[in-house]
Amino acid sequence: MSLFGRETELQTLAELIDRPGERSGVLIHGEPGIGKTALAETAVSAATAAGFRVLTTTGVEAEQNLAYAGLHQLLYPIRATAAALPAAQRTALHTALGLPDPARPGADLADPGEPSAYLVGLATLSLLADTAADRPLLVVAEDVQWLDRAGVDVLAFVARRIESEPVILIATLREDERSPLRDAGLTPMHVGRLSDEVAAEVLGSVAPGLAPEARARLLEEAAGNPLALTELPAAVGDLAGPGPVLPLSDRLERTFTSRISALPAPARTALLVAALNQSDSVAETLAAAGLLLGQAAEPEILAPAVEARLIELGAGTVTFRHPLIRAAVPAAATLAERRQAHLALAGTLREQPDRRAWHRAAATGGADESVAAELECAADRALRRGGVAAAVAALEQAARLSEGQGPRAGRLLRAAELAVESGRRDTAERLVRDAQALDLTPRRRATAAWLLSGFEDGVREDVSRVPELAELAASVAAEGHAEPATRILWGAAMRCFWSEPGPATRRALLAVADRLPLPGGDPRMVAISAYVAPFERGAAVLDGLRTLAGAAGADPEVDRYLGSAALQVGAFDLAVRFSVAAAPGLRAQGRLGLLPRALAVQACSGARLGDLATAVPAAAEAARLAQETGQPFMYGLARAVQAEIAALRGDHEEAQRLAGEAERLALAPCARPVLATVQLARGLAALSEGRFDDAFAGLSRLLDPADPAYQLALRAYCVAELTEAAVRAGRTDAMRRILRELEPLAASTPSPALHIGLRYARAVLAPNEKAEALFTAALRADLTGWPAERGRLHLAFGEWLRRRRRVVESRAHLRTARETFDALGLAAWSERARRELRGAGESSPNRGPDAREKLTPHELGIAQLAAEGLTNREIGQRLYLSHRTVGTHLHRIFPKLGASSRADLARMLRTLGE
Repeated sequence: MSLFGRETELQTLAELIDRPGERSGVLIHGEPGIGKTALAETAVSAATAAGFRVLTTTGVEAEQNLAYAGLHQLLYPIRATAAALPAAQRTALHTALGLPDPARPGADLADPGEPSAYLVGLATLSLLADTAADRPLLVVAEDVQWLDRAGVDVLAFVARRIESEPVILIATLREDERSPLRDAGLTPMHVGRLSDEVAAEVLGSVAPGLAPEARARLLEEAAGNPLALTELPAAVGDLAGPGPVLPLSDRLERTFTSRISALPAPARTALLVAALNQSDSVAETLAAAGLLLGQAAEPEILAPAVEARLIELGAGTVTFRHPLIRAAVPAAATLAERRQAHLALAGTLREQPDRRAWHRAAATGGADESVAAELECAADRALRRGGVAAAVAALEQAARLSEGQGPRAGRLLRAAELAVESGRRDTAERLVRDAQALDLTPRRRATAAWLLSGFEDGVREDVSRVPELAELAASVAAEGHAEPATRILWGAAMRCFWSEPGPATRRALLAVADRLPLPGGDPRMVAISAYVAPFERGAAVLDGLRTLAGAAGADPEVDRYLGSAALQVGAFDLAVRFSVAAAPGLRAQGRLGLLPRALAVQACSGARLGDLATAVPAAAEAARLAQETGQPFMYGLARAVQAEIAALRGDHEEAQRLAGEAERLALAPCARPVLATVQLARGLAALSEGRFDDAFAGLSRLLDPADPAYQLALRAYCVAELTEAAVRAGRTDAMRRILRELEPLAASTPSPALHIGLRYARAVLAPNEKAEALFTAALRADLTGWPAERGRLHLAFGEWLRRRRRVVESRAHLRTARETFDALGLAAWSERARRELRGAGESSPNRGPDAREKLTPHELGIAQLAAEGLTNREIGQRLYLSHRTVGTHLHRIFPKLGASSRADLARMLRTLGE
């Protein structure tokens, strides 16, 4: 196809190939026939001439329900090099692609376990990066709107992580089609219609002898579409007269249909088989065509289609010149002809059960339980390869072919559950609606009612939904189904974190939980109690957490929700312990949907403890992964924690920016934990800027049940900050009233954060004659693992002593506070300690930026792992990056810190942590 008028696009592609590693690639999008493929082919030619290796894959509509079909096509030429991948990645990739693992000869491939899509993505990234080590690599993915969802998700994963590798990704996508690649960091390249002048030039080169009237009509009909300008001249006789007003794609399809109808009958038969086949194999096409014709079919049967410029024959392949031609072929055939072609293909694919099942399904007009069962088996195989989207499609089709409402309902609900797990809300809602229209058993009605509640932890749902879930859990438990009842109850408990259902609903949930036949120490019951009743059940929860802490690391999913439970009861030290234990397992399993939750808990708790070295990279990674996995409220929570960290560091402008972003995400749906953390961040910033009235007003919002920032558990864990603001703003009477309201909570729970905050508040608010004893008692309490709180107490006690004119005594406390805050990187607090020390007659050395502050959060995370002795490849596996990207980051990190080796790096970071 002509590329007249595409100079700008060609220049962009040329620059991309000239400087590999600067950008991840481009997403070429436009209407059918606009020249996307021609641009991609030009890029391939230029890259080949420049010494690139080129890997390609093309989406085919008939293949989109075959898991990883597109990825198999892309990686097949370099499959042998996968043997060098780390074991987990290698196994995931070979399982996904349905290939034997050469590093595990004789391994049982019947049930290798479901591979994580993210492990497959990391394996693909590693494989491409290793391939590009020898020479630059161009990856071309055409018609990604028809690639299977598992494969396109992997491409999006890779596109987000191509940083400095000499790897370029070029993808083509039809206009207005949705695709994960739209949000994967590729530079968008919209290809529009040609101008009138360029269109006339193209038509003149294709059909120079046209009469003026025909030329004018063709230009009008083509409307600047290059494919139309190329193909419509062949049908110029059909364009006489006004004709019907049709979309351009329909006009082109009609043109192609006329060419198809002119073919000999055997050629039409073979062409129909090729169009419906999920492969470009000539051998498969000829075998199926032979079944239809009743005699062996030879390649010559396709010659008329080649001459009509409908297909191209390669070495064992048959390729349609354009997807619109492929679509026109079945449209030109009768329903009976299409069914027979599908059956013929099914007859030739006995060794490929998935493809056979889909062809049999396409040929089935009514219910057929045998075909439905084949599709259900195909869904199981897709799941074992990690193809959730393919499994959902197979189960939905199986449901349509099911004989009887029972099997149909079971398949629909199973498909809906998989859709929920993969975050496909529209699909899940449609499947649940279809299931609810059937005559369901009580158990299935409960499942259908509960399924959709898994999205976004119910944040966008009406709060009245929570008591409904409590009743549902009770009814399911009454039928003897404890496990599903527990899952439903866990979903309801999560809503008690994100929203506020009220005390009556919380009591109802506890009543259901207490009746479940589960031991009190069951991790799920510990977590449910923490979310539903963080104060009333605080003592039991803390006992359970301390008992279970000995088994931390055994099950990452259990550790993840126990970390969240510890956060609810103010045990930030335990929350860090559980979430740190959860992260490696979640990484190893490729569970990137759950990983940002564990990281957010780690970051939030680390920030409260003053452990910014841990909190900074954890919050940054939580935000990045939450955004990538489509969890907007977890993203908002991570951003709010980053705002809190920025406030503690004294970066007030950044704190306000991040807080604003988080608030915009959380305000409309009223995601309370996000809004509470936003107010904490703003309160900390206001405190360090001396805006004490603003700080008190903002932090007080956390305690107002009518305020969106009110969150039952988190309101009790900022007592020290609120007290500080109250004292500075002259609102001590108001703070004493708040304290009287909080004291009963302390009597009901041993929450460490609450008691630490109350001890601080009692000392700061006490009359002079009682204050010293209260400060001393607070400092004697066990603050192991809570260095920021100890530093805060020393600072407040030092300030109190200085104002009592006990200057010499004050200096020791103020000095300890300054050193603590310097070590923790809490710049806002360390500056305050310095000011107080100056007032006490002692100067402090200037505090320059430490190593942590010279690095971005991402770089800090890499530096810490390198300091622990991990290799670049091991760091890449932890952070889902290629090892070459890790190496590039380390090359930037070393000069920033003035380090010359990993040993220097470890020494610098170790010194900061002491």
